[in-house]
Amino acid sequence: MTGEEQDFFEVTVRQARLEADGVISLELVPDSGLLPAYEPGSHLDIELPSGTVRQYSLCSPPSDLSFYRIAVLREPEGRGGSMEVHETALVGSRVRIRGPRNHFPLEPSPRYLFIAGGIGITPMLAMVIRAERERSPYELVYVGRHLETMAFREKLATGPHVKVLVSSETGRPDLAALVDGVTDDTLVYACGPVSMLKELEEVCEKAGRADQLRVEKFASDGEALAEASTGDSFEVELARSGKVLTVGPEQGLLETIQDHCDIMTSCEDGFCGTCETRVLAGDPEHHDTILNEKERAAGKTMMVCVGRSKSPRLVLDL
Repeated sequence: MTGEEQDFFEVTVRQARLEADGVISLELVPDSGLLPAYEPGSHLDIELPSGTVRQYSLCSPPSDLSFYRIAVLREPEGRGGSMEVHETALVGSRVRIRGPRNHFPLEPSPRYLFIAGGIGITPMLAMVIRAERERSPYELVYVGRHLETMAFREKLATGPHVKVLVSSETGRPDLAALVDGVTDDTLVYACGPVSMLKELEEVCEKAGRADQLRVEKFASDGEALAEASTGDSFEVELARSGKVLTVGPEQGLLETIQDHCDIMTSCEDGFCGTCETRVLAGDPEHHDTILNEKERAAGKTMMVCVGRSKSPRLVLDL
């Protein structure tokens, strides 16, 4: 669900565990009682000790709310969040989290095909647990470059419905062949590298299966930000302060407003949902990869990091 206003709250890091080369998991526990319930595909916003906010999928069993588990891939060339997690002694410390929020919900379906690339296995774990519990037929294809870098392999059920593909040994997966086997009553869920998801989108489009595909991105290809950085000039009104600002033809919305209001951001390319903001008036122009077509048409919220306006003025709940 999108568009929900939520507050951060504190939890304690109970455990850090090496799940694979370059991947550690963190277990987060509440002060008392149970944590908020969530559905498969949900993620948390986590404020790291530096103040950096990042998003991580929940990969613990949704039925056990005594703790949350997330997993973090070490990315030396990333934006710093993963390195902070890997290099900071977090066990026993307090961190602030917000959520859970879900932009990648598991929709009811007679059967599923789950495709995970690398750290993209994390949202799939809860989905597989749900499919197993409800006895929904599914196939999981887990792709990694090297076996030692593939986290949570021991948590996956074994059998013909689970395939682990090591690309350094077998080459790139044949996504077209996977999609060829998809039936009309199958939903395809995929999470992984941008290149894999882009190829899968092209394959599904060619096969007439685009409406059956659901994807979640953990990284940016830069296209959304580029699209949102230029366009017609418009005014944006910040309703809480009454300020009216002009977004020029070569300016971005976030660039214009961030010094005039309290807005939390993270990816700044429309795929994490941190900056989702209520639209009080106007016709937003969307470039994110989170909102579906129905939500875009409703125009009630937008990701301001990659948004513009189709109307002369946009009024935001900021």
